[in-house]
Amino acid sequence: MSSFPQTRLRRTRSTAWSRAMHREVLVTPADLIWPLFVTEGQGVEDPIASLPGVSRWSVDGIVARAKEAVALGIPCLALFPNTQADRRSDDGREALNPDNLMCRAIRAIKQACGDDIGVLTDVALDPYTSHGQDGLIDERGYVLNDTTVEALVGQSLNQAAAGADIIAPSDMMDGRIGAIRDALEGEGHINVQIMSYAAKYASAFYGPFRDAVGSRGLLKGDKKTYQMDPGNAEEALREVEMDLAEGADSVMVKPGLPYLDIACRVKETFGVPVFAYQVSGEYAMIEAAVAAGAADRDAMVLETLVAFKRAGCSGVLTYHAAHAARLMGA
Repeated sequence: MSSFPQTRLRRTRSTAWSRAMHREVLVTPADLIWPLFVTEGQGVEDPIASLPGVSRWSVDGIVARAKEAVALGIPCLALFPNTQADRRSDDGREALNPDNLMCRAIRAIKQACGDDIGVLTDVALDPYTSHGQDGLIDERGYVLNDTTVEALVGQSLNQAAAGADIIAPSDMMDGRIGAIRDALEGEGHINVQIMSYAAKYASAFYGPFRDAVGSRGLLKGDKKTYQMDPGNAEEALREVEMDLAEGADSVMVKPGLPYLDIACRVKETFGVPVFAYQVSGEYAMIEAAVAAGAADRDAMVLETLVAFKRAGCSGVLTYHAAHAARLMGA
């Protein structure tokens, strides 16, 4: 590279058109996945106090959001159910009910929108267990791996039969990707994708999400025996490698912004589609900054999305998806 003044790096930044022409990373609505919370009832919009601007929606409201997403160019929704207390149990059996809240929402979206939008479904037992853990527990409260995997396979087949396009296991049990892939193939669901929560950390950023699905007050203990230690990076690469070998079509890093280094390393190491989840605590921090007058929402939302793409992410799950898509189309 030549030296100053022959090279002036500010030269290409001097006008808006030039900045646009030289921009290395561009985010579009097609890069977004919109997480939505489903609740019982008809005509229900139930605001979530710890997630300002986010609500739980009854199935009819979820369908309306799906149509909104299609109009905005958002390609995929991620669904999470708020299961009624009387349908929760120690073994999370409601996850296997073909008429549960998740399955009804999947069918309704597909009936209304067909293949105009993808439906990604969470596979884990915490929305269905009375103890709030992602799997089945023994008498000591320890989450059992292999018996949980059997339940997750049943949950995955249940969702696939309802019309799910992407199965997204968020539980972090060992071996579940291979077991789910084999079951999907065996039942003829050959085009149902698996997006593995491959590097999901035991994070302090999940609190508002647990409020949204109704598990925060139920959770006994923590999830550190199966979710990853925040200090580990090499382990994340091992997790990703195993899930890819077992049949994952794409992988996810969760949370997002505090773990951009992990997303970058995964992309550089494996060259596969990597997604990040800008989780509830990250969303809540942005909204708190806006409420305090410390930040501009539009600028902060777009900048964080650029950061994900710059780190190598193919896409981002974000509660700001609809807002961001509107900004991009403005």
